[in-house]
Amino acid sequence: MKTTRMVPLVSRTILGIQTVLILLAVFVPLAVAEGLPRTFGWTAYGTTSGGYAVSVAIGNALANDGYRLRVIPAKNDISRLTPLRAGRVHFSATGIGSYLAQEGVDEFGAKRWGPQPVRLIMMSWSDVNIGLPVVTRDSGIESTYDLVGKRVAWVVGGPALNSNMTAYLAFGNLAWDDVTRMQVSGWKASIQGMIDGTIDAAIASTNSSMLYQLEGSPHGMRFLPTPHDDVDGWARMNGRAPWILPHIATSGVGLSPDNVLEGGSYGYPILITYAERDEQMAYDLARLLHVNFDEYKDAHSSGVGFAIERQVFDWIVPYHSGAVRYFREIGVWNALHDAHNQALIERQKVLQEAWKSIRSSNQTDDVFIDLWLATRRAALIAVGMDAVW
Repeated sequence: MKTTRMVPLVSRTILGIQTVLILLAVFVPLAVAEGLPRTFGWTAYGTTSGGYAVSVAIGNALANDGYRLRVIPAKNDISRLTPLRAGRVHFSATGIGSYLAQEGVDEFGAKRWGPQPVRLIMMSWSDVNIGLPVVTRDSGIESTYDLVGKRVAWVVGGPALNSNMTAYLAFGNLAWDDVTRMQVSGWKASIQGMIDGTIDAAIASTNSSMLYQLEGSPHGMRFLPTPHDDVDGWARMNGRAPWILPHIATSGVGLSPDNVLEGGSYGYPILITYAERDEQMAYDLARLLHVNFDEYKDAHSSGVGFAIERQVFDWIVPYHSGAVRYFREIGVWNALHDAHNQALIERQKVLQEAWKSIRSSNQTDDVFIDLWLATRRAALIAVGMDAVW
């Protein structure tokens, strides 16, 4: 994996949520006992996603230690986080929605959400590129600058996907007003639209299994590069999405060490929980992911990204104290990581206090979100933190 490290700036889909909750009906409410339960669960992207596939591979590996992991597919960020917040699952294998939830932006800026005190366990920094534009080959699109006037997927209840596309449009010096927004109910629907010929571009990862169907369709597919020497393009993109780092992908549909993609990426899946999750439970999961690594690393292309030496301990979401305890025990966590982690926790406290100051407002939803974003920005700037939004 070749990655250039940067210091980052620090009713949606009711049917999807209902489907997840039906699937979760088999779960008993979380036990209060310490440690990882022998049967535990997490939400993930849909069954055709790389996040789901590697979650299943991890579950198979942990079964050798007597654990049963139940992976619950969900079509968007809201439906992945809803069961976690409700205590129906213990963790979530999600994407950059983890950061959006922490920040309380996009769908997470609604009254029923607000900034969430999420914590990292581990994440996959693999050889693929995550959350980049894929286009149909017959669309004639060869760069982000060519997206003008094209049919671009907008996923309802999918702020991470939409934020990534917004950022890549910015790379091409474009905005949503410059394209035709095609509203879809979930990520799978966005790729299906490309297969059916009704959508030209969507966000995907280079290893998403559904892309093989798209590649074999009459329309074909290609990934859009973001050349690392396009300094202005990267500045525009990182202004919208500070989580995206320059990265050379060597794995995925049509890619190999001899046919690479120069683009951007971030960790995925990002395994998170809430701050109040039992410390021993988080410790146990971090340990199991580490000691069982050889059992799942080759089962899916995202598996190798969970290698302990690939973990980024100074990212934009803080780690759970239980995971930190394990990382410290094995000698990979240091004082600088501690300081960075504490700064991120302090950022979350600032966001929580700002939210408390306005959450009882009687404003309509649209007005409330504008009020929240202004309050949020002012609170962060007041303590010298970057607002990003």
